[in-house]
Amino acid sequence: MRAVEISEEPIRLGQFLKLAGLVEDGVHAKELIEDGEVHVNGRVENRRGAQLRVGDVIVVGDQEVSVSIRG
Repeated sequence: MRAVEISEEPIRLGQFLKLAGLVEDGVHAKELIEDGEVHVNGRVENRRGAQLRVGDVIVVGDQEVSVSIRG
């Protein structure tokens, strides 16, 4: 699992997916989320604006990342 640092929490799911390099852009994020391909802490997340916090684990396909704070 790879940790992706954010500068402050919370961060929206769509923003985090872009920051982590899991999607190309906001449209791609929206499509993956609507298709049920994004899991947060083991559950399908269908809200692009879902608030993520340090320690949350996001899975897209075979990629798994966690949210960590910079500093």
